[in-house]
Amino acid sequence: MNTLGVSAGGPVSGRVVRGRRDGWSVRVNGRSFVVGLVLAVVLACVVVVTLTSGEYPLSVAEVLSALAGQGDSGADFIVNTLRLPRVLTAVLVGAALAVSGAVMQTLTRNPLASPDIIGFTHGSASGALVVIIVLNGSMAQVAGGALLGGLVTAIAMYLLAFTRGVQGFRFVLVGIGIAAMALALNSYLITQASLQDALAAQGWLIGSINGRGWDHAVPVGLAVAVLVPLALHHGRRLGMLELGDDAAKALGVGVQRSRLVLIAVSVALAAVATAAAGPISFVALAAPQLTRKITRVPGASLIPSALLGALLLAGGDLAVQRLFPTSQLPVGTATGTIGGLYMIWLLAREWRRGRP
Repeated sequence: MNTLGVSAGGPVSGRVVRGRRDGWSVRVNGRSFVVGLVLAVVLACVVVVTLTSGEYPLSVAEVLSALAGQGDSGADFIVNTLRLPRVLTAVLVGAALAVSGAVMQTLTRNPLASPDIIGFTHGSASGALVVIIVLNGSMAQVAGGALLGGLVTAIAMYLLAFTRGVQGFRFVLVGIGIAAMALALNSYLITQASLQDALAAQGWLIGSINGRGWDHAVPVGLAVAVLVPLALHHGRRLGMLELGDDAAKALGVGVQRSRLVLIAVSVALAAVATAAAGPISFVALAAPQLTRKITRVPGASLIPSALLGALLLAGGDLAVQRLFPTSQLPVGTATGTIGGLYMIWLLAREWRRGRP
């Protein structure tokens, strides 16, 4: 019997829903379910506002007609070419970053272990910058470079942290070191670029949803459709790994193999998200932590985390569009500002907990 948890890790709670003949079962926590439902409704409202408002406002009926292919040419262009792929990219990238952060934080049992802190997104950015500055590649090649850079960074981190297995604390320390090296490499690459390439690279490094089209939304959508269910499938093992390696082994979990698979899923999600929108900060760090506080469920609540991550990024992009309509402010500036404040609060809380 395969058990898929809405939340992974911590005490087992919630109601078990079984299929016929006990072929499958899902453990549903009531509070997590309600939180997820509310987040989904709010996210849907943000999507509707994004599609209907702006320099050329449209009614809900006009948007629905355009989505059905029955609207006029102007509404069809605004909805299907400009607004819909952009908001879908924001939703999918936010969900991917949140799940990536939730998996990594649970594996390492460290609230600071998110892709934008321990080097995954910085490594992806290095791969993209090499394509932008050295190879003068296309947008598709930039995305491929970001994906390759994230994977190479993850392999280097895993090998450097491996000593009779990979421990979470060692993995985080190695990741912070590699993140610093990747940042130095990125700065060097920008200093060696022409003015035009340097401006393009710096704009990409901030993280933005501006100008995103179907060539961005479709690849990240396919990745999320494959990788998020894979993370959910390993949710039970993720919860056991959070109890510690010895406890997980006693429960029959192949610790190193499971950790390797989950790290690969987390890295791939972060790399794909970075390839689509650049190294957007804060979402992967904060969404899992905020989800734990809202749901009050220990462990990685993957589905609510994905919904909250999507809401944070889609809502942030909507906010910068409406507050700064003429400047096309990248959403990464908003998430970075909020993330810095959240980071200060998180470090202060951890210091208070750890002091004698």
